[in-house]
Amino acid sequence: MPVRVVDTATPSSQPSPGQETNTGHPSPPSCSLLSAGRSFAGTQNVSSLQKDEAWKVNVRIHGCDLEQGYLCGTMEALNVPLADTPVVTFWEGEIVDAKNYTFFTGKWEASPEDDIRHWSKFPSFTPLLSQIETDGGKSLDFSNYPYIFMRWKEQYFVNVGADCGLTIAGFYYVCFSCSDGSISGFYYDPNSSPFQKLELKCTNEKNSGFTFSSYELQ
Repeated sequence: MPVRVVDTATPSSQPSPGQETNTGHPSPPSCSLLSAGRSFAGTQNVSSLQKDEAWKVNVRIHGCDLEQGYLCGTMEALNVPLADTPVVTFWEGEIVDAKNYTFFTGKWEASPEDDIRHWSKFPSFTPLLSQIETDGGKSLDFSNYPYIFMRWKEQYFVNVGADCGLTIAGFYYVCFSCSDGSISGFYYDPNSSPFQKLELKCTNEKNSGFTFSSYELQ
C-alpha cells in the first residue's frame, strides 16, 4: 500500500546480502492461513506530526512457496485522500527462514541498524535477538516457531499510474501469526513518516491463487 511522497529519489537495487543459499535449514511451518488465495483486511496508520490518518487496507496472497522463501500478492488501499479510486499495488515477499533470506535486508536503503530497530518492534522477535547478534540468525530453526517473519516489497501500481502522487519506494517488515492468521507490519522508507503500522486480520476467505512463483497480472 503506497504512502505519501516526500522525496522522489529512486532507491538502489543492488544485490541483497540478506539472501542466502544455505540449504541446511528447514522451512518455516506450513500454515493454511498463509497460502495462495487467502485474504486479509485491516488498516495502515500513516500518521505524521501534522495529522492522524489511517487507511483501510485489503491484502490477497496470490502465490506462496515456503521452500523458496517466496510469496506475492496484491494490496488495496480504500480511502487514500490523494486518489479518486482505491489504489491497488502488486508486491513480492521474502520469507525470513535462515535458508533463503535472513533478518538483514541489505537493500532498499535499509541498514542493519534499521533492520534490528524495526524487527524489535515485534514482541515475537525478542527471543531471537541474542542468536541474531551472535551469528546473524543463520543457526535459527524456524520450523516450529509460531510466527513467520517476512519483507513485502511493492513492485508496481496495478490500477493507477506512477504519477498518482503516491510512492512505493519503501517496503514492509511483516510478522505473521500462524495461530490466527493476524499480520502486523511496519513500513520503512527513509523519505516517509517512520513506523507506519500495518494491522491485518484473516477474513477466512480463500477464493483463488496458486502455490508456485510464476504469475501474470493484467
